[in-house]
Amino acid sequence: MAVSAKQVKALREKTGAGPLDCKKALEQFDGDMDQAATFLREKALKDGIKLQGKGRSANEGVIGSYVHFDQRLAVIVEVLCETDFVAATEPFKVFAKDIAMHIANLDPKYVKREDVPEDVVAAESKVQLERALEEGKPANIAEKMVSGRMNKWYEEIVLMEQSFIKDDDKTVGQYLQETVAEVGETINIGRFRRIAIGDGA
Repeated sequence: MAVSAKQVKALREKTGAGPLDCKKALEQFDGDMDQAATFLREKALKDGIKLQGKGRSANEGVIGSYVHFDQRLAVIVEVLCETDFVAATEPFKVFAKDIAMHIANLDPKYVKREDVPEDVVAAESKVQLERALEEGKPANIAEKMVSGRMNKWYEEIVLMEQSFIKDDDKTVGQYLQETVAEVGETINIGRFRRIAIGDGA
């Protein structure tokens, strides 16, 4: 079927994909906007995972920042890429700003699951096991329940596993992979600091 420029523009605004990719996706799915958008998001994730998996060094980047309207909450976050060229692009700068805003609102404690100290994980696992046993679950069932509850706990405290505040259909990790695919370079989220008046930190 023939795809109009208006359809391509609408899909670009929805997904951030390039015009040629949008046109091909719309043609592939006979103009179905939702199917084309899903296809492009999945493609971006796959492309991003491939690029991110190459282990290239990321020593350039920007400091993303966010200050809440009442001036009582602020975040700074280090977002790294491979070249100063990509660091200066609009998608990369938008990503850094979005991550700072997300951190301000959802207050993660760690960037990745691997960053959570082993003693903190062990202590939480113990709490979850005791809770399951207190609910009267047999030991073997309780142990299986702990795994699911730990995954839920990670989603609360680990940035990459949280639902992205501007689109809860994807995680921050998926948003990162989409941005990697868009800019064509590895992206890493480094240090971050969230400061709130009265939090005692």
